[in-house]
Amino acid sequence: MANIKDIAKLAGVSVSTVSRVLNNHPYVSEEKRKKVEKVIEELNFQQNLNAIHLVKGKTFTVGAIIPYIDHPYFQAMVGGIMENAFKHNYSVLCCATNYDQDEELKYLHMLKRKQLDGLIICSHSNNWETIIPYTKYGPIIACERFETLPSVYTDYYESFLAGLDYLIKKGHRNIGYCTGREHSFSSEMRYAAFIAALTKVKEPIKESWIFTDCYTMNDGKRIIKDLQNLEEIPTAILANGDEVAAGMITQAKMMGIKVPAELSIMGVDNQPISEALDLTTLDLNIKEIGEQAFMQFYNGTNKTIKVPFTLVERNTVSTLI
Repeated sequence: MANIKDIAKLAGVSVSTVSRVLNNHPYVSEEKRKKVEKVIEELNFQQNLNAIHLVKGKTFTVGAIIPYIDHPYFQAMVGGIMENAFKHNYSVLCCATNYDQDEELKYLHMLKRKQLDGLIICSHSNNWETIIPYTKYGPIIACERFETLPSVYTDYYESFLAGLDYLIKKGHRNIGYCTGREHSFSSEMRYAAFIAALTKVKEPIKESWIFTDCYTMNDGKRIIKDLQNLEEIPTAILANGDEVAAGMITQAKMMGIKVPAELSIMGVDNQPISEALDLTTLDLNIKEIGEQAFMQFYNGTNKTIKVPFTLVERNTVSTLI
């Protein structure tokens, strides 16, 4: 099997020149580069990547811990990570966990074994006390506010409060909302915002209008079906994602519930589906979070970066005043 020395001899160049060509080093003349590439092609030479990684001490791969591969929120975040990773010649390993703690630990152990150069944690199931010790093996970036680690985040409390305040200004007082995991950081922030918003207008908290474990269109459909079993229903619901909101709109239409005349629906994330449905939503700039998170990893910085959100007003919220 041919090696770098063989290529150098056949191309009539030094071993260091071959190494520069293999690593896309800019300081190689075009003539020498073509000679080396021609010999490589003739010999069908393949680099031993494991050996290269061992020498360089890098894999040029960063892991992105996500719960689900097919969820639009995490697709957007990973899309941002990948966009900047590819610009800097890094690969991205999507580490889907389904919120399984043991599965998540497998990826943390990959960092420990130097199979990854770093981890970007888009969402996590283990607590931070379990995760932090692994920072001795490589950089870990948090995609939520966490002072101990480099972090990039959108303020779930502020954004959710802005959405609720918007509904209140539109005249709504009977407001419900849905969230994902009941006791996750983001869910706790949403609940705190819900209490703060309704307390300001002296409205009681109605637990029956809070829906958990909502991630997909089918979950949105479930919410609308569940409303039919309540004695009193809200006039507006703030969803925790545009996909959930889309399911709500679809099911409401099937059941003859007029949106927004009878039920106002507001989404989160400003996914393409929200524009198609003319859905009022909160744009959390999720892709930018991914982009910034990768740059924190790549530059080795230790900052807490807050990404702004935007309220996108369309036509799924009625005015009651």
